[in-house]
Amino acid sequence: MSGAPEDHTEPWHSRLRFFDVTHLPPAYFGMVMATGIVSLAAEQIGFPLLARGLFLIAIAAYLVLWCLTIVRVLRHRRYFFADMTDHLRGPGFFTMVAASGILGSQSLLLANDESSGFILWLVAVLLWLGLTYTIFTAFTIKPEKPALDKGINGTWLLAVVATQSVAVLSSLIAARVEQPYRIDFNFLALSAWLWGGMLYIWMMSLIFYRYTFFRLSSADLSPPYWINMGAMAISTLAGSLLVLNSNDAPFIHSILPFVKGFTVFYWATGTWWIPMLIILGIWRYFYKRFPLRYDPLYWGAVFPLGMYAVGTHQMAKALDFHFLVTLPVIFSWIALGAWFLTFYGYLLTLYRGATAPR
Repeated sequence: MSGAPEDHTEPWHSRLRFFDVTHLPPAYFGMVMATGIVSLAAEQIGFPLLARGLFLIAIAAYLVLWCLTIVRVLRHRRYFFADMTDHLRGPGFFTMVAASGILGSQSLLLANDESSGFILWLVAVLLWLGLTYTIFTAFTIKPEKPALDKGINGTWLLAVVATQSVAVLSSLIAARVEQPYRIDFNFLALSAWLWGGMLYIWMMSLIFYRYTFFRLSSADLSPPYWINMGAMAISTLAGSLLVLNSNDAPFIHSILPFVKGFTVFYWATGTWWIPMLIILGIWRYFYKRFPLRYDPLYWGAVFPLGMYAVGTHQMAKALDFHFLVTLPVIFSWIALGAWFLTFYGYLLTLYRGATAPR
């Protein structure tokens, strides 16, 4: 070995692992989902400046992730499409749909920007159509498939979240447009809400079966299992918005008891999952001592907390459940805390990746 000093003259960006998009997780748009819904939770508890700051972070993350995704498609197409047909990673692509839908909802509610809201609605609908029929067709016709315990987890429920995000944004747009388009958007919102509920029943049956009849290790219990609750929370939000829109849509008004009943059904199901997920989290991190370090999938645990706060708030408003008004405040604070901890872990990981030698 020579005694020459180590050369550190390579460009800093060549060591920034964040921009190595070869294996960029498809579910990374969960960061936008989590930031967007926590922003709305901050707004509803009276922190408008924080809400708009998080809105700006969500916009920046959305644009950066789209740039990285496009680079990945162009330079690493084989890995990109391999992920899309993978039973565990493929459903993560549905975060693109949900991120677009939630960012569109923010555009309407925080910025009163109807043009951006409509564009993001169009992006969400097109992505939903493309990804739904691409991913599930690939899962159906691929010759080699994993066993149930190796091929399904909570990430699959992102398909439900994506569907309900289209329902939510469609309802918000319906409340702002004139007839006859108001009827059209409300019908789409109702249809998406119903389909999302059916999809949850299908998928949750398989996931619950996997829970109870196959061995579950601490590594298997990844953060996206919180989507078990988050999918029901966004279904609650979508149903509540349909109730609020019912006076402008006769076909919703005619089935209003059904819509109200199923909205409470979704909320109750999501609420049931919270203690169960906490117990399993304690088992994973304290009993099994699974290491707690930053993972992009943790955004999939932040999102359900914020969505439960927003969904419960809207349900209490739509159904006059005044006895629930404290619950969304509590969960808004929990969601904010979880977001800041996860964002701190993200920044720390980014810094370490930038400064670590190759």
